[in-house]
Parts: sequence; C-alpha cells; structure tokens
Amino acid sequence: MAETLTIPQTQDRTAIYNSLVPQLEALLSGETDLVANLANVAAALKEAFGFFWVGFYLKKEGQLVLGPFQGPIACTRIAFDKGVCGAAYTRRETIVVPDVEAFPGHIACSSASKSEVVVPIFDQNGDVVAVLDVDSDQLNDFLEADVTGLEAVGKVVRLAFNV
Repeated sequence: MAETLTIPQTQDRTAIYNSLVPQLEALLSGETDLVANLANVAAALKEAFGFFWVGFYLKKEGQLVLGPFQGPIACTRIAFDKGVCGAAYTRRETIVVPDVEAFPGHIACSSASKSEVVVPIFDQNGDVVAVLDVDSDQLNDFLEADVTGLEAVGKVVRLAFNV
C-alpha cells in the first residue's frame, strides 16, 4: 500500500474509523518493524482526527516507556500504577477520561490535555505489551465511536507485536 490515507470528509467518527482500520491493516501487513508500524499508526490517527496527542507507551523494564507518537513532547516513563496509562495497563481495559483534572493520579504531561482515552494492546498470549494513548485539548471529546474505533485500531496494532 502506498503511504497515503483516504480519509472521508465527514464529522462522523465511526465512518472515519471504518475507513481507516482496513487501511492500517494493509499498511502494517507488509512491514515487520515495530517502530515503523507504531509511528505510522500514530501519524494516521493524528491526521484523520486532529487529536492533540496520539502515541504508544511500550511495556519495558517493569514500566511503560514512551514509544512512537505525534504531538508535543511527553512523559518518558510511567509506572504501571500511575496515571490513565498505568490504570489501563493494570486493569487491562480501555479507560475514557472526560476531564483529566478529575482523574485521581492523572499525570500532567501537558497542561493543554483536557480529556483522554487509553487502550491496552494485547499480544497473542493475552499479555498487555503496550497502550495506545490519545489526548484531546477539549473536555469530554471522546465518544463511544472513539472507544470502538480505537479498540479496533488496537487489534490491528496487535499484529505488529506478533510478527
């Protein structure tokens, strides 16, 4: 696949995810480098939705370590029991935070971040190997369509860890 995206010109996030997911599958299917694949997924999500920050934290050395991302600089290391990323990792479930100021233990990597969704990425053995972290500079910006869509993206990303 060429390294271009076809993004529907609509405000319907479900339609955008439905278009984006198969394109990501095609993009990742021919590449075995994890960093390249995660970088392209982060870039695709940023391009498609204009989110404030999109990126991955990878399980390394007993913590979550910053991986490929799009947006302003970010926290480099997050303990498994800290912040929204640590909570999603530990709970093994997607977490949506409409107002990050109201989330106990939120890590403020950027004061411009107002809402957040974090999706755990599982390997073929069912272990969490990373989290997909998406931040918005708008309060309550994430819809059920984002949860469903980002979890679908997470399943595509899972393939990048199983090569």
